[in-house]
Amino acid sequence: GAMSVDSITDLSDNTSKLLEALQLSHPHELDPRRSLGKTRMLSLNPIAWQVPRIVERCCKHIETHGLQTVGIFRVGSSKKRVQQLREEFDQGLDVFLDEHQSVHDVAALLKEFLRDMPDPLIPRELYGAFLSTAAMEGPAQLATLQLLLFLLPPCHSDTLHRLLRFLSEVARHAEGSRGPDGQQIPGNKMTVSNLATIFGPNILQKEKPGEKDVGALNFEDSAAIILVLQRLIEHCQTLFVVSPEMQRDVLRRLFQTDPDVIDYLLRRK
Repeated sequence: GAMSVDSITDLSDNTSKLLEALQLSHPHELDPRRSLGKTRMLSLNPIAWQVPRIVERCCKHIETHGLQTVGIFRVGSSKKRVQQLREEFDQGLDVFLDEHQSVHDVAALLKEFLRDMPDPLIPRELYGAFLSTAAMEGPAQLATLQLLLFLLPPCHSDTLHRLLRFLSEVARHAEGSRGPDGQQIPGNKMTVSNLATIFGPNILQKEKPGEKDVGALNFEDSAAIILVLQRLIEHCQTLFVVSPEMQRDVLRRLFQTDPDVIDYLLRRK
């Protein structure tokens, strides 16, 4: 006889914040018929990740064709080709990136997309909180970063997770190695530190693009941004995982505030 709960917006706004903050599920392509008259909707159905197609395609292309490309993200690209790709994605075309596309063009496109987002992957209201973790060390630093990541909106969380896993894979190929036949495989020279230096200012932005103070970061902020992104890349496999203890704590709290959510989740299991 319990009510059916398909969306957090079907519940009381003030009692569902905890579940939303901890991102226990990831909505994807919600039925537009159910969103009529609703300004915001968070599904309880963990279907798929919300990652923009341009980010997924760029990451996949470089993972397939560019991990051994020396100086990727630093070597220049063709502005004309990058602009053409950007316009095709902007028009909603099903852009297919294959081995004929320059890895450097795709890398530049990914950087541009992250740089020009109206709201960066890490929202500006959390900029100071993330930077404050640079002064921490060890488990305390990682625990604080994890809690801050749980506060990101689903699309930001999913996209950041995908990007960090990609950057971790790029860094794994920074050094040269030898193949099974003894042949020398060149490294791309893009260490975690190098990647954090390049992507940090695009992900952690204090000001909106075009504002007068943009780019005028002081040395302390720049160093903190790089350090924070280094930690995110190095520990991306564990930072996005909700521990069983924390999940149990959330469920205990929800049992008191949103019992219908508990009923829904248990029935799904």
